[in-house]
Amino acid sequence: MSAPARKPRKQRTFSAFGDVRKMPSEYEIVTHAQNWNTRDGRMSTFEQNPSSPINLWFLTYRENSPLQVDDWNGWHDPDKVAYRSYVNLQAEEQLKLDGILDSYNEAGSDASLSAEQVARLGALFTPSRYLVHGFQQVQAYIGYLGHSSYITSAAGYANADLLRRVTIVGYRTRELQLAHPDSGIGTDERRHWEQDAAWQPAREAVERMLVAYDFGEAFTALNLVLAPTLDDVLLRQLGEVSKASGDELEWLLSAQLTKDARRRDRWCGGLARFTVAQRAENTRPLHKWIDRWAPLADAAAEGLAPLLGKPAAEVVAEARAAREKLHAGIFDVADATVAG
Repeated sequence: MSAPARKPRKQRTFSAFGDVRKMPSEYEIVTHAQNWNTRDGRMSTFEQNPSSPINLWFLTYRENSPLQVDDWNGWHDPDKVAYRSYVNLQAEEQLKLDGILDSYNEAGSDASLSAEQVARLGALFTPSRYLVHGFQQVQAYIGYLGHSSYITSAAGYANADLLRRVTIVGYRTRELQLAHPDSGIGTDERRHWEQDAAWQPAREAVERMLVAYDFGEAFTALNLVLAPTLDDVLLRQLGEVSKASGDELEWLLSAQLTKDARRRDRWCGGLARFTVAQRAENTRPLHKWIDRWAPLADAAAEGLAPLLGKPAAEVVAEARAAREKLHAGIFDVADATVAG
């Protein structure tokens, strides 16, 4: 007598995740496989002629990027940021920031700033919105080309962080303009960005980055080189110099915005680390791109040094150290893989 056929096991979770034994997290449920242009079995990225310009663009700059892994869905944001958690997090952070701004505004702190600090903010802080907006454009492009919805999601929230930063810089620009109407703040920012010698290396770096179309190179140029380098100058170092000059508000704002930068470093460092762990050959293009963009980043930091009032060598060394600290966590993985 033959044994009765066993019934197939009832699916207990979402089929998109395969035969898994536990309930996916909220982050996974709302993020997994949301990019329809990365679906399996597609003839081309978009449902049109495979030789159309947009399909050739994705084929060239995403599918054929030197940075490749077998399964991009294997990487997850270490902070597991989803829409609800992001909105709740930033609502709370913005409440803190608004409280800081209101407290110092009521105390009339801007009116008491030294002439030196007002000049520093007008030459370095308020024009920085142009730089940050350039970063925002590249971050949006990285998300658009993302190999998985996990990457697109993380880049999207990083893009929102940069928009928040541009907005804050704009708000502070108006406050400073009201407190110091003859300082040029609120009217001279574009001139500083386009004409001041101190800003030209940074502007060149941003403009070159805007035409770095390869996904891997754009990701590396922004998130592994330029952003960590210049955030050290424009957030940490500017905050410390401002505090020493009696401007506690700028120091506190810099500390608040640094939280967004650190979250970006975690997911970008994690993604880069994932690529070299999955495929050791990825160290080659990553090193090539870092070597290509690091001199531009260092030149940008050196150019901004006079506006900080610090020796250029010191500014560059501190900014480079911040960047290399991020890199150490990436390539240690590849070294361990090779040693193993």
